[in-house]
Amino acid sequence: MIETDILIIGAGPTGLFAVFEAGLLKLRCHIIDGLPQPGGQLTELYPKKPIFDIPGYPSVGAAELIDNLMEQIKQFEPGFTLNEVAETIDKLEDGTFIVTTNKGTKHHAKAVAIAGGLGSFEPRKPIIEGLAFYEDKGVEYFVKNPEQFRDKNVVISGGGDSALDWSIFLADVSKSVTLVHRRNEFRGALDSVEKVQELKKQGKINLITPAEVTEIHGAEHVEGVTLSFDGGTSTKKIETDYFIPLFGLTPKLGPIANWGLEIEKNAIKVNNALDYQTNIEGIYAIGDINIYPGKLKLILCGFHEATLMCQSVYNRVNPGKKYVLKYTTVSGIDGFDGTRKEAEKAVVKAID
Repeated sequence: MIETDILIIGAGPTGLFAVFEAGLLKLRCHIIDGLPQPGGQLTELYPKKPIFDIPGYPSVGAAELIDNLMEQIKQFEPGFTLNEVAETIDKLEDGTFIVTTNKGTKHHAKAVAIAGGLGSFEPRKPIIEGLAFYEDKGVEYFVKNPEQFRDKNVVISGGGDSALDWSIFLADVSKSVTLVHRRNEFRGALDSVEKVQELKKQGKINLITPAEVTEIHGAEHVEGVTLSFDGGTSTKKIETDYFIPLFGLTPKLGPIANWGLEIEKNAIKVNNALDYQTNIEGIYAIGDINIYPGKLKLILCGFHEATLMCQSVYNRVNPGKKYVLKYTTVSGIDGFDGTRKEAEKAVVKAID
């Protein structure tokens, strides 16, 4: 039996940052993840993807962000159960929980934080005849290694952040980048849309809207695609080495869906007015896996949710104990324990 204060399900960026916030409050954490290494989607699917909305980083690679988070939490010595999936959960009479994985590993925790991102996932695939034949033969649903596309002709399809970000990134890597979207408007960040438009003016990106990729050509590898316009009334064939359809992921909660949690749109409903707790007291959901009015699926929002969750767990684990918010710039890391006496000492020391 693995004992811990907070059992975190999901080793993505939100789950990892929760370890740091919990550590500041002297709360122990253990993490379960179905992947063989920490990092979640960032490590498994987008290790080289540039991320532009992390405070203090104009741009940071996905893998680099995970490495930095791992370094940040190393001092708090979290435990990891990797390559195992949280299968069942049982709430005991004292309000604590037993979580058992698909391999029988049992974890006893005072609180559970579900930070599973999109849960298990698979790419949304366009309906194109013969698509499966070309998978790993020029059709790629993720960009794990941008060097794979160096000096190659690439067609990207999609209108969200991933399609925009990779079009921008590969513009300096690939021989040519063509971005195809079925609408003139994009769903991604306005700044990214503006960058794509600027790269189009510079001749670095071929932007084709509104249009759809409806056919793939090639004997053993992708050699070209057909674009359809105006509902198929006109078409155009272009040569390419790779076709990258980026239409997002289809999320699946997996066993968590059977835990009695309130689910909405394949996500876990939480009380965002307080602490991101679910309908089961002591179980929280943070990051992309939760839903509430005004929810934004951003990493930095997950960081915020993780912070408030840890404050709530502190009060749950230490009933009646007065917590005083302290700033690490004053108290440092080692002295951060949430007690009024230590906070007063830290303030006096800072003034002196």
